[in-house]
Amino acid sequence: MKKISNILSILLLMVMIVNVNAKEPLTKASFKVNGNCDSCKKRIENAAKTEGVKNASWDEGTKILTVTFHPTKITIDQIEQSIAKAGHDTEKYKATDSSYNKLPDCCQYTR
Repeated sequence: MKKISNILSILLLMVMIVNVNAKEPLTKASFKVNGNCDSCKKRIENAAKTEGVKNASWDEGTKILTVTFHPTKITIDQIEQSIAKAGHDTEKYKATDSSYNKLPDCCQYTR
């Protein structure tokens, strides 16, 4: 009987640990990303959606990207760097000239 009780206690502890990890709080942040059109929107959102990012939405009118992410898996800096690598300047990181020049003409915003 004691052995069964110990096994049940261990299983309960394991379930509690899994539930705590599954409910990791998400962080939401917004920052400016330069771009012009729907093609930019798709590229920016795809670049932002790296591992640890749950949602990314860029507004063409305001040029603001809003991301929801797991802060233990990724940082805002890492997200902004990924976007800059795709050719779009952010508030902290400027895209290299070579990545910017690879953008379609309609996507080449004024720098």
